[in-house]
Amino acid sequence: MFFFITIINLSSFNSKVVEKRIRNVVYKAEDRVDSSLRNILLADHEDKRQKACRSFYEELLKVEEQVYFLNKEVMVIDVNKHGSKSGELATTPSSPEKYTIEDSTIVGMEDDFNTILDRLISQTDELTVIPIFGMGGIGKTTLARKFYDDSYIRSRFDKHAWVTISEEYNERQMLLKIDSSITRSNQEMSNDQLMETVYRGLKGRRFLIVIDDIWSTEAWDQMQIIFPNDDNRSRILLTTRLKYVADYVSCPDFPPHSKSFLSLEDSWNLFTEKLFRKDPCPPMLKETGKHIVKQCRGLPLSVVVVAGLLGKMDPTHDNWKKVEENLNSFLGTVSEQCKSILSFSYSYLPQYLRSCFLYVGGFPEDMEINVSKLIRLWIAEQFIKARSSKRLEVVAEEYLEELIDRSLILAGKQRANGRMRTCKIHDLLRQLCLREAHTENVVHFINENVPMSTEVIYDQRRVIVASKLQHPRFYPSRHVSGITSITRTFITTVDNHFKRQTSSIVSQFKLLKVLDVLSVRKEFCCVIPQLVHLRYVAAKIGKALSLAKLRNLETIILVSIEPTILKHPLDIWTMTELRHLDIRWPICICNPLLVENHMTLYISDPLELEQPFFLNNLQTLHLHNSSFVSEIIRRTPNLKKLKILDTSGYPYWHDILYSLILLEELETLHIELDFMHTELETFDVMIFSGYKFPPNLKKLTLSLTRLPWDVMNLLANLSNLEVLKAKNAFNGTDWKLDEDVVFHKLKYLQIKSECLVRWEAGSNNFPMLEKLLLYGLNELEEIPESIGDIMTLKLIQIHRRGGKNGSGVEISAKKIQEEQERLGNYELQVQIT
Repeated sequence: MFFFITIINLSSFNSKVVEKRIRNVVYKAEDRVDSSLRNILLADHEDKRQKACRSFYEELLKVEEQVYFLNKEVMVIDVNKHGSKSGELATTPSSPEKYTIEDSTIVGMEDDFNTILDRLISQTDELTVIPIFGMGGIGKTTLARKFYDDSYIRSRFDKHAWVTISEEYNERQMLLKIDSSITRSNQEMSNDQLMETVYRGLKGRRFLIVIDDIWSTEAWDQMQIIFPNDDNRSRILLTTRLKYVADYVSCPDFPPHSKSFLSLEDSWNLFTEKLFRKDPCPPMLKETGKHIVKQCRGLPLSVVVVAGLLGKMDPTHDNWKKVEENLNSFLGTVSEQCKSILSFSYSYLPQYLRSCFLYVGGFPEDMEINVSKLIRLWIAEQFIKARSSKRLEVVAEEYLEELIDRSLILAGKQRANGRMRTCKIHDLLRQLCLREAHTENVVHFINENVPMSTEVIYDQRRVIVASKLQHPRFYPSRHVSGITSITRTFITTVDNHFKRQTSSIVSQFKLLKVLDVLSVRKEFCCVIPQLVHLRYVAAKIGKALSLAKLRNLETIILVSIEPTILKHPLDIWTMTELRHLDIRWPICICNPLLVENHMTLYISDPLELEQPFFLNNLQTLHLHNSSFVSEIIRRTPNLKKLKILDTSGYPYWHDILYSLILLEELETLHIELDFMHTELETFDVMIFSGYKFPPNLKKLTLSLTRLPWDVMNLLANLSNLEVLKAKNAFNGTDWKLDEDVVFHKLKYLQIKSECLVRWEAGSNNFPMLEKLLLYGLNELEEIPESIGDIMTLKLIQIHRRGGKNGSGVEISAKKIQEEQERLGNYELQVQIT
């Protein structure tokens, strides 16, 4: 609609006042329009529908009027801005004073120091840039200052200069700062004259320049021309919070150094040094103090500020105990002290990343956030904007990478293919998120200190309820007249004891777009069909439900609250926006052919049914005990991930396998069965040998399929396969790989088998293998010795469940490791659990 386009274009003005005003108009317009649309969609007879349509038209007129007056208001502000340079709309906000660590102590940074020292004093003649990157307050500047002030290091260079760039790059200030250290020439010179003076002052000299806190590649492009490269071992030490800047300026032989967090031990040592100098911490304060320091999560800035605040108190057990008992409020004070240095990272964010970042702050502290779930939520919240022809999931992953590169989000656990499984956020940045999210009305986080009621969250657009509520309190709200509650997102990880209150609350949120109550053991069948604007739903259900009017659904995750067969399968065939579907037994998808035939009875023109039930946007699909899997697959041609679970009996392998070839975009396939095959091994090999696999398949998991090992060798035909997991997938005592069986791109191989005895393979069978994981191979005589010759192999992991110690698998794994170490390869790790 035209008024939304107008508002979004106007939001480019750099004024929080105007942005908030625009945001409020957009929110109110969206609420009124969606409320009217809901009434139209849920009208059960023509009179109600006509009345709802008239109301919808009236609301559009009201919104148009609001936008008209807002446009006029912004035009007036724009005139004032360009005419009088209104202070309110100043384009360059004053930078807050940065909080820095007072001296150049490097407690806990010894490894970082030694790594960078090797680069500084290396024998490389060429001018070398050494970037250090990491989040604000992690100690980059402290580390750089230690090098700059070190007398031994300074003696190796003829000229030295330190320049802090900060968020707003000022070329003249930079030139003046370097010039004052190098030549101390006339300060009245032009920029071009200063550049020439600095260049001449450095020419032929070995120099050390520290460029602290640089924020853009453009700034570096303008700076680097003043540094001559005389092949005399000059060095530039550079700090930044942005990984892409570090990558941009780095030299091929010296990749950027990522400044890591302190360990708990190093945090404690830094804390005690700041607080007690050379004296030890009194024994009576140690336990309490370590608990306080643990909450700093390894961030040096936080440790130093905590020590500074505690240093203002008498060091008594009672005082420290009070701090420990009130850690949340105390760390809130720490967050305020650190706010200036951390807020730089947020203020420098482009607009499209801000909501994504603030949204992450709504998740509970210390939580490993599932990346796939986070991406789906971002998309459902409409934070992700299309980029060229890329899928929204790909763009969202790029957003996340940008936030990680900006040191605002931390990468967590990895998947088998090396991609991110989880991410997390440092507590201090999370505090910044919560404060900004409250101001921006992005997300409202409810913890144990907030009584739970619809009145508390009535004016909040997005609500996340913490999983750590010890005694959740619920207070019913008074009747609220007028427009339905504006809440658009409700996510909770609170479990069973909160189920009745959650259901009551959700029933009042008629305009929800995101509902995640999967952790609540309460069925939501009566609530979900009324939420016509839902884009994301994760819930338990106790009976069949209709999703016919929920045409905007993108993600569906439904679990039956009881293991009983539901009489009416889920009809998803009109949901053209559906992207991810995960439904678990006994819930199932209805047969598209039956739906199609039923529709034909009511439609006279057959052209109206031209491909009516093809879900072209569906990318993730989990199927359980479906007797028409192949028909479903044919109607979901763009799947990226498919999981088939079958416990009912021998599936129709032929139909399933030959329908999979239609999935040209499929990257991940998981097939799990739960029954014993009888006299079918030859037939299985025949099927697989004549089967052409999806060309883009990168990850394959086979579980309980009990195929012959010959089929395993046929999987080498998957030319793009990177991850292969075989969990009791193959029967037989012998697995032999001939020389012509080559898994060209396989990096991760996981095998679980109770019957494999002999395994013959060479290093050429797995030329790219990095990780080999073996589960329960108690009968296997040994791992092929030549596996150790794979140049890329980094890990052999053996999981023993029962069985004897010192089995042939363990002995051969250790022998392989010892042989590699004898050859000088100390990178191969062997883990036995």
